[in-house]
Amino acid sequence: MSETPSTSFSVIHPTSSKGQVLSPHHTSITHPVVAKRISFYKSGDPQFGRVRVVVNPRSFKTFDTLLDNLSRKVPLPFGVRNISTPRGRHSITRLEELKDGESYLCSHGRKVQPLDLDKASRCPRPWHSSRAISTHAHHFPAAPAPGVRHTPRRLVVFKNGDPKAKRVVLLSKKVTQTFEAFLQHLTEVMQCRVTKLYATDGRKVPSLQAVILSSGAVVAAGREPFIPGNYDTQKYLLPARLPGISHRVYPKGNTRSENRKSGNWKVFIITSDLPNAGTSSQIYIILYGLRRSSAPIYLYGTDGAQFQDGQKDIFTITVGDIGILFKIRIGHTNSGLSPSWHCKEIQLWNMNSGKHFYIPVQRWLARDQEDGQISREFPVLNKGQPILPVTIYEVHVATGKLWNAGTIANVYISIFGEKGDTGSRQLFQLKSSFSFLRGQTNTFSLEAVHLGVLYKIVIGHDGLGPGNGWFLDDVVIRDPTTNHEYAFFCHRWLDQGEDDGKIVRELYARDNSIISARQKLECNRKETWAAESWKFMKGNTLQFYNKLTRGFVRLHPDGTVDAIGEKTDKYGLFDVIFNKENICIFQSHEMRHLSLALSNGSVTGMGMLLDSAVVLLATSLCQALCLQPDGTCSGVGNQSEKSYWKVHKISSGICMFESVKNAQMYLRIKDGQCDGTGTGDIDCHFKIKKNLENASISLESAKNPGLFVGIQSDGKAKPVIYTKDGNAFFYPQVIKFGRKNPMGMSATPSQGGKVQESKNQQEIPPESEARDSLLSSMANSNRK
Repeated sequence: MSETPSTSFSVIHPTSSKGQVLSPHHTSITHPVVAKRISFYKSGDPQFGRVRVVVNPRSFKTFDTLLDNLSRKVPLPFGVRNISTPRGRHSITRLEELKDGESYLCSHGRKVQPLDLDKASRCPRPWHSSRAISTHAHHFPAAPAPGVRHTPRRLVVFKNGDPKAKRVVLLSKKVTQTFEAFLQHLTEVMQCRVTKLYATDGRKVPSLQAVILSSGAVVAAGREPFIPGNYDTQKYLLPARLPGISHRVYPKGNTRSENRKSGNWKVFIITSDLPNAGTSSQIYIILYGLRRSSAPIYLYGTDGAQFQDGQKDIFTITVGDIGILFKIRIGHTNSGLSPSWHCKEIQLWNMNSGKHFYIPVQRWLARDQEDGQISREFPVLNKGQPILPVTIYEVHVATGKLWNAGTIANVYISIFGEKGDTGSRQLFQLKSSFSFLRGQTNTFSLEAVHLGVLYKIVIGHDGLGPGNGWFLDDVVIRDPTTNHEYAFFCHRWLDQGEDDGKIVRELYARDNSIISARQKLECNRKETWAAESWKFMKGNTLQFYNKLTRGFVRLHPDGTVDAIGEKTDKYGLFDVIFNKENICIFQSHEMRHLSLALSNGSVTGMGMLLDSAVVLLATSLCQALCLQPDGTCSGVGNQSEKSYWKVHKISSGICMFESVKNAQMYLRIKDGQCDGTGTGDIDCHFKIKKNLENASISLESAKNPGLFVGIQSDGKAKPVIYTKDGNAFFYPQVIKFGRKNPMGMSATPSQGGKVQESKNQQEIPPESEARDSLLSSMANSNRK
């Protein structure tokens, strides 16, 4: 399939009737070729990036030709059948309607999901995807500097059912434009039709993103189902891991000695004769020795179905020199129509040393039986060696309290200790399907042969499902054998669209949970101060509210201080005359010779939303209410310019909020929805409710009393009933100060509440505006 790259440009030379190229000086061009450089994005998919296309009459004679070309570059179920503006409001039906330098959305139907083009344009292409975290890294890797060249990843591709037929391909820009183009490339490389990809354990790889997140190997198939096999990747790849999965790779220098001491084993596996004890899934085994462990070895044969009720299956495997065997792990891929399996016993025979090992199992490996685990570990008794106990670790996983912090993706963890690791285990609760919700701590049981002293974990998710990003606070693991707790502090996003874009983290153990708690407290303190420090800038005027007395702090002329003042008390105003880090001096606004000196203290208070002020309505320490490109509102926006709102004061305690980035779009509550598509009418009027207890405000609809602007757990804005659970609390941060008595402004009922301002209105210098403002001030650690 030949295709002109979208970033190339055509140079057209006129020719004479004899085929000679004419000089431009001898040619009269009446219809010049006009080239338009257009960027196209995939509807509703910020991770796709963009496709740049040069549109001119020679390359695309009709609009349908352009649609067909985009269908080969933008993966959509039915191809690109519709092009619209970024907000999805207007459809493009002719080439003439496309504008040079503009961006458009591609979809396969009339229904378009709007997109944040700023976020999508910064999204790295798949071939720039981050490598797996090094197993030796003890710190978070720094982001690569601009202009640094990224080396394409290597991928081993096996032919389905034939592990010996394999090819190594590079995930370069040329072959990873789309998933369909990648499959076409594999068809040429493998010299057979490739329509589907599988992971080596039988899980389907449905997209280009899943290829990037794979362990470094895939199985290429046509229309036939997955055929199990020993798809061994360790000879061909550098160390890599799936989410939470660790693979050990050893230097080539050991190959010769391992060949001399190669470990040939016979494995006897007996399936129980219980009803439905057999399995359709693929079984694998891992042997752990004192020198190292083997790779996962899949057990399959050619003489009919294995692992059926009451059946004994025999396999011969080669694992190299692993040293003295001390434990095994047996598991399956949970695939097929009846994956549940009940194993009766396992026998191992070292064909080199002649040693026999007998392991009674008598356990279910099934999602719907016992504890729901599909892999289990068993210690091996060796003469002269202590036998390790089987331990059930308690794993406590805390999801952060940021909006949209939860995930529905599958979460995996691998625990490492001085006596090996657990391998990748899915954190799974048999009786609950709602794990990893915002602000929730989930407890899981993980059974393994005792690992000794723990030192690190690898935790991550598979990136599947909508809204799969996750904010992980910390992980605490309790060892019931020693009654010791290990704390692993994270407090970061595992999200391809947040932070550094990684969905797998390598975390190292702290000495105990107390240190982790202190570290978390210190992190929260720093975040709080970063969010609140603007209020304590030199020149600001503040009031301090005391929660206990429910009054305002005031400094009397005789030097005495109390906290029972009224809000209008003139002795309750303080000017910031000194600020260094979080140490401030507050001078009485009324009596300049008297001051309060506070060091590392926290104060509370409520300010005023003045007309023409620009504010940021924070929903947490690092998130804010923002207007999305489709007109909806979200509480998970970055605290940046796109989250700024301009205040229009209608009357005492009644305000409107206009988006600064999208002028003439107002926050509103209408028809049971909360969005930012208001035009300044009564639906956009909000009564400001001041919550002195936590220095926040709540926005109550003036038209629909009792309905407040609220935030759902996924971060979307929605009308809610006021409660104390924090979903209707906003923490205003003043970006630009307003004025108490604006000139040239009117908001009368005859105008429908819309605001008009005089063009001659002049701005007040920020310092003088600050003197007229009462700012809210609080180092607030209770934000949700």
